[in-house]
Amino acid sequence: MTALLELPLKVIRKCTALVRGLDAKLFGIEFEQYHRLLRQVVADGTCATLLDAGCGETSPIHKFSSEIPHTTGVDAYAPSVERSRAQGIHSDYRVMDVLAIGSEFADGSFDCVVCLDVIEHFEKEDGERLLAAMERIARKRVVVFTPNGFVPQPAEEGNQWQLHRSGWTAEEMRRRGYEVIGVGGWKPLRWSYALPRWWPRFFWERFARLTESHFEPRPDRAFQILCVRNVVEDLT
Repeated sequence: MTALLELPLKVIRKCTALVRGLDAKLFGIEFEQYHRLLRQVVADGTCATLLDAGCGETSPIHKFSSEIPHTTGVDAYAPSVERSRAQGIHSDYRVMDVLAIGSEFADGSFDCVVCLDVIEHFEKEDGERLLAAMERIARKRVVVFTPNGFVPQPAEEGNQWQLHRSGWTAEEMRRRGYEVIGVGGWKPLRWSYALPRWWPRFFWERFARLTESHFEPRPDRAFQILCVRNVVEDLT
């Protein structure tokens, strides 16, 4: 009798696993493209030290930070730093204003400096200052991830750090010497918090994923941009 009662649950679990596997095969996994590209440009074996400017609670590099010999996380919000520390994402941490990294770290002191989903939360002038500081601190590479252009985003639950204050386009990042890669699929399909623009979100999320590979080499029309600048040439 017990076996008969358990059978439907086993069948449901098996069917659920099959459906999820098929879904992943057909449409990919959420953020899979971003993490794949980020890993390629950050954890390629050329950078032994990394500064994560605005690391937050769970930095996007958490999936592969252990592959980089030494990483430093910087964030102004102490509780986020402590939660990140508890996860063991970075080798060490600094609780400080991200905009102060230019005075706190020496030029060329890290092989790689990343700023992921951060720069859009600053006013344009402050963002320019942050980029300039990152480009001085990095000995080999600077990596920036941000929406493509200004995407309005309100504060969430009173957290003013979630508010978007500026936008950065693929073209202006290219003018700064960055190689730009499109992420997140076709820009009109998403809006605040990278959520699908229309309902049902289940459908539009998967449709957006299907467009990711097409817009990866067409960043001007992608929702987000991954910007990479190799600065080693500037120091020779």
